[in-house]
Amino acid sequence: MGLEVADPESLPSGWRRYVKLRLSVANLYFGEVALLNEMHLWFDQKKLSFGSSTNVPLTKLLDEKEGFQVDGELMIVAEVEVHQVVGTYDCSEESEEAYESFDILNETQEYIDVNGFQVLPSQVEFARCIFERHPDIAVGFRSKNQLLRKTSMNFLLNLIETLGQSLQDLSSEDLEDADIALTDLKDVGFEVKWLESILDDVKEKKEKEESSLVRLREMDDTLLKLKQKCSDLDALVKEEKAELSATRTPLSYYDVV
Repeated sequence: MGLEVADPESLPSGWRRYVKLRLSVANLYFGEVALLNEMHLWFDQKKLSFGSSTNVPLTKLLDEKEGFQVDGELMIVAEVEVHQVVGTYDCSEESEEAYESFDILNETQEYIDVNGFQVLPSQVEFARCIFERHPDIAVGFRSKNQLLRKTSMNFLLNLIETLGQSLQDLSSEDLEDADIALTDLKDVGFEVKWLESILDDVKEKKEKEESSLVRLREMDDTLLKLKQKCSDLDALVKEEKAELSATRTPLSYYDVV
């Protein structure tokens, strides 16, 4: 497992990033996480990715008795903390020593506790609203592990945000992913029957939307054909009127003589 820089072509010349990477796998049975890897890394134009083997054997991860795999799925938790961002930098003369010359800047955001779950400041209002409307939502969530609690709450908030999108922005694949996410939330102990009902409603509306789009395309095709027939008929009418007008034209004196 490892980490790769996304869209490096969009980054400025001489960019560098110093990050802390932590990879864990959730144990859905025991409400815990097992650390796979934790490391500090520099990424730049020459080093776009990093990967290494984990300290948990594959046989253990795939053994359902261990609790990491549930219904053929694993929940991998990736935490990336960006400690330093370097934009444009002349690295023609410098090498690894230059990395040491920068002060480490902690750019990670501060989390706020909402009913025992750590959320970002931008998520506080939404998280509080969830607990106000569904006070029993986390009664079955027994894990004390803050990483798993934080990840699960973020999962829940992202799912709610997904279901709040317009149908035009939601694909069938998005709803399939939402179904999987909802199952994962139930597995870790969240009471989300209300959300399951909303998801079913959204899926039903999506099916209706897709059926309506099919019918509209069929009607558009029919209408286009009818318009073409009307256009052809209109041309024939004009042609017939022209011939009728010519037929009705009276003969002149010289035509008769």
